[in-house]
Amino acid sequence: MKEERCERCECIIGLGCGCPPDGAVPKARSASQPRQEWRRFPADTILISSTHYAHLPGACAHLTEELVTAPRWGWIPDPAPGLWDRLGSSCPAVAVAGNTARTATRRCEECQTATGL
Repeated sequence: MKEERCERCECIIGLGCGCPPDGAVPKARSASQPRQEWRRFPADTILISSTHYAHLPGACAHLTEELVTAPRWGWIPDPAPGLWDRLGSSCPAVAVAGNTARTATRRCEECQTATGL
């Protein structure tokens, strides 16, 4: 049986993916669900999935640190100031560590909400 991964978060559907099946924005994390503490990646690291989504460590409930490994993921450990805000199809983020072939052209909606943008 082949593992089916979510296009948005890269997690296995039914085993970690918390994205709504209808494609809606994931519900915001409640106060009873604190941000997970990540140890390998500083909070401003931009994580890049194979589906061109950018994530921030601990900002979304559907992604855990142990899932972020090369070659599936790339990342930018010390992004240029404002890169997260500018990120889009006209200003893609290119991984400099992990899988350096990864580029992000869109932000995870839950991560974007967590940053207050």
